[in-house]
Amino acid sequence: MDNGIHGALSRRRLMGGAAAMAGWAAAPALAKAPLLKTQVPAFYRYNIGSIEGTVVSDGPLSIGDPAKTFKGPTADEIGKMMTDNFLPKTEMVLDQNVIVINTGDRLVLFETGMSSIARDSKMGLLVENLKKAGIDPADIDAVIPTHAHIDHIGGIVTKEGKLNFPNAQIYMTQIDFDFWTDEKRLGTPAEGSAVAARKNLLPHRDRVVFYKHGQDVIPGVQALHTPGHTLGHSSFVINAGGKSLFLTGDTVHHNILIENPKMEVGFDTDAKMGVDTRVKMLDMLVAQKMDTLIYHMAWPGIGNIVKSATGYRFIAKPQQVVL
Repeated sequence: MDNGIHGALSRRRLMGGAAAMAGWAAAPALAKAPLLKTQVPAFYRYNIGSIEGTVVSDGPLSIGDPAKTFKGPTADEIGKMMTDNFLPKTEMVLDQNVIVINTGDRLVLFETGMSSIARDSKMGLLVENLKKAGIDPADIDAVIPTHAHIDHIGGIVTKEGKLNFPNAQIYMTQIDFDFWTDEKRLGTPAEGSAVAARKNLLPHRDRVVFYKHGQDVIPGVQALHTPGHTLGHSSFVINAGGKSLFLTGDTVHHNILIENPKMEVGFDTDAKMGVDTRVKMLDMLVAQKMDTLIYHMAWPGIGNIVKSATGYRFIAKPQQVVL
């Protein structure tokens, strides 16, 4: 006889619904309360040495069937990757984990979300969540997107074109600025990001500061060239007080891409280069055991990369409820 958990579960399944209901009948009536239908504000504080980081959500971004995004495996194989992660096989939802760092003399925002082109009320929430986190958007000194795709620069302005961060300079690579604001992208599959770039960047060209890879964008924040997703795509290493945090940008998007890093991504400018960059970056993160923030990983996206039998694995860091 199985007296363990399996036996208990089996006996419970054999209990008829009527028997179970009979046991509940003697329970006292419970007080009624309305469903709240609200969520807590989406921000999370995280210390990087002497720097205070605040991860703030812009809201979920649905990209539909992952088999239309990731190339190489069959649709059934990709569906199994999803269900193995306890996720629906044909609906992929990405988080948008923006981080603000307070260096003591600067307030710096990495990525901006999609407020100017939000598809629904569930996204474009960055400014609202910044305020709930106690951060005034007018106090932001620097906006640093990893690249110029729609969900990374689409929150520099509002739908009406007003600056969300009126006192900030915008730091980016010239190659991405030139490529994504070029009218030649209009009428191509890249049109969505081009429209967003032209709306968010061109009217504010005087605020844009170009940086070079391998250099510090601002003190303590080094830019690394991680091309493929876009030609000028950057990742960043934040260093402070002997601690580091690596911002991947869109070199990876999801658990299944970490676990299967040689899949190509349909919206990479150069998918094969993207694979090469991704594997090199993941190897580096494994070797250096560096904390990483992945923009599109499940909230809040902070963890570490380790090797697995077939590729790599993301281990989320426990959230600190007290700083």
